Amino acid sequence: MERERVIIVRYCEIHLKGKNRGYFEKVFMNNLEKALTGIRHEMKKPSGRYIVEKFDEARTDEIIDRLRKVFGTHSLSAGYQVDAEMGAIYDTVRMVAPESGSFKVQANRGDKTFPLNSMQINAEIGGRLLKDKPGLCVDVHSPQSVICVDIRENGKALVFSEFVKGAGGMPVGTSGKGMLLLSGGIDSPVAGYMIAKRGMKLDAIHFHSYPYTNMQAREKVEDLARKLSVYTGGLILHVASVTHIQEAIHKNCPDEMMITLLRRFMMRIAERVSERVGAQCIVTGESLGQVASQTVEGMTSSNAVVRLLPVLRPLVGFDKTEIIERARMIGTYETSVLPYEDCCTVFLPKHPLIRPDLKKVVQAERKLDVEGLIAESLEGIEEVRI
Repeated sequence: MERERVIIVRYCEIHLKGKNRGYFEKVFMNNLEKALTGIRHEMKKPSGRYIVEKFDEARTDEIIDRLRKVFGTHSLSAGYQVDAEMGAIYDTVRMVAPESGSFKVQANRGDKTFPLNSMQINAEIGGRLLKDKPGLCVDVHSPQSVICVDIRENGKALVFSEFVKGAGGMPVGTSGKGMLLLSGGIDSPVAGYMIAKRGMKLDAIHFHSYPYTNMQAREKVEDLARKLSVYTGGLILHVASVTHIQEAIHKNCPDEMMITLLRRFMMRIAERVSERVGAQCIVTGESLGQVASQTVEGMTSSNAVVRLLPVLRPLVGFDKTEIIERARMIGTYETSVLPYEDCCTVFLPKHPLIRPDLKKVVQAERKLDVEGLIAESLEGIEEVRI
């Protein structure tokens, strides 16, 4: 009997996509393959799932850990593939089943030509297990173990008993491309994670104020980008200096408008870079009312300078506790709280505007060479491939 170790991958919402389902399945499979770069394997796609096979069994846990982070993944199971013949199936089930405790067998007959139906498979395998393992008992409602048998159309059967929860969502690359404003804080990496979960491919832009901020602050952001890229399938980080912009604002405008005016420059620059790389929206980590610049008036001031693109704020209704929980879950929190300053802490006013008046903001901005300052920032942008 030939028994092969395999990993079964199931997807989430793709089955709802009707005539477009093939496109989503293709993107999802490409993302799964990309996640397994450097690991020898083969991947096949029977109906409604993906089977990873011919890999080094010692890397089973590593493969599952990589694949569970691919958006679009509902769940995964490490199991075995055998010939769809009751003797081979039972021998494998017996190996997988525990020695004691409650259990149930749950069969799925994808191949309707198989001589037994699902209920008959359950009854035969369950009855034989009770005889061979006296410590077991059947509980169809709340079993301690569920042993699954999946009869496939290719003459094979899958046997497994564990389910690992996947990242959920939609495959990255099926919902367009966005430009994430990535700071060194807690919120923006979580915002990137949340929007990528809905299938959006991301580039990121980071604004620095060197020499007021040091290289450690930049390295922190690159580290955050690396952690985020595990979920996004890689990204390009655009690094832009706003030192000269902050100095100009500090010299010519009221101190309390520093953050408001700087945010407007950031949004303008992000939109110009988005146009260069084909991004279709701007994504920020703003949460309503969390800090002075994140009031409705502050967001209105920022939005007012964006000419064509929508601005998405995935965290707008989240409180800080919820954001921190997600940051811990995706592994960015410990990096985000490292004590390195970002550009928003440079020339920070004692009393920043909470509800900026847009007319007064525009009037103050007239003292600045807006296009000249933007052009200088755009000329010096660096690209880091993560």
